[in-house]
Amino acid sequence: MNFTATDIAGILHGEIEGDSDVVVSNLAKIEEGKPGTLTFLSNTKYIPYLYSTNSSIVIVDKTFVVEKDHTATLIRVDDSRMAFSTLLEFYNEVKMKKSGIEQPSFISDTAKYGVEPYIGAFAYIGENVVIGDNVKIYPHSYIGDNVVIGNNSSIFSGVKIYSETIIGNSCNIHSNSVIGSDGFGFVPNSTNEYSKIPQIGNVIIEDYVDIGSGTTIDRATLGSTIIRKGVKLDNQIQVAHNVEIGENTVIAAQSGIAGTTKIGKNCLIGGQVGFVGHITIGDDVKIAAQSGISSSVKEGLTIQGSPAIPIKDFLKSYVYFRKLPEVIETIREIEDKQNK
Repeated sequence: MNFTATDIAGILHGEIEGDSDVVVSNLAKIEEGKPGTLTFLSNTKYIPYLYSTNSSIVIVDKTFVVEKDHTATLIRVDDSRMAFSTLLEFYNEVKMKKSGIEQPSFISDTAKYGVEPYIGAFAYIGENVVIGDNVKIYPHSYIGDNVVIGNNSSIFSGVKIYSETIIGNSCNIHSNSVIGSDGFGFVPNSTNEYSKIPQIGNVIIEDYVDIGSGTTIDRATLGSTIIRKGVKLDNQIQVAHNVEIGENTVIAAQSGIAGTTKIGKNCLIGGQVGFVGHITIGDDVKIAAQSGISSSVKEGLTIQGSPAIPIKDFLKSYVYFRKLPEVIETIREIEDKQNK
């Protein structure tokens, strides 16, 4: 894909300083720029690279002052970082634009899909599935019976979506994720073996949700496991049965949420955080990586540790813990003196 400086300035509503006809076909970091690439300058510590980069176009802030000669065409915008992000989104949309139904694939006669679908080779679409407009289902994906997928959503290669799952508009579910598998429900019986509790609920994923590769979201035992609007889940996260995650909450990789736990909206949760079941996390909570959450958390708190405590208390405790070997040595010296 080739774009001129004029094309890019039009997309970003920017001002060109240099050759408006220069053409780029790829993106690059400013320190690794090559002819035919576009980059951006936002962080001031990268300013020296502007004067040495071989990138053909550099996006800069309107307020940036050029102090030396350079070879790149500049496109001036209000916020270079935000503009570059917008350009990445546009580039990705163009790159990922696909349509049509590839063969071999299976689509049930009872399934329905909207305008401009993309259904990749070896995809399976079950009975009574409803797929919205501009939905992309990549190769080797499985869409179970009675699934609903909203407009402009993308289901990437190898995703498995079990029956009765409901997915909203503009969602992205990345490769090898599993949505709607059985919750972990077993009870011991009289012979000390485990009998399975049927999991007859479903999963509801609202609009603008992103789910990373290898993430698993279990269906509810009864009712629904719910991922609210705007939630962002990283790779390899486990969401158990009947969990609810509030709007715009972000969870980093390898975290695990046990059954029936409720997480509020606008929470920021680091990687490898573990939640016990049947607790409630309030809105606007921040949890540091590798924390263990064993009880409910009030809204607005920032916590760390296992079991997690308010982060200020954790940092104070860590100071003492770090000095524990010295303290023990001091105690031993005192005991030795007393025993002499």
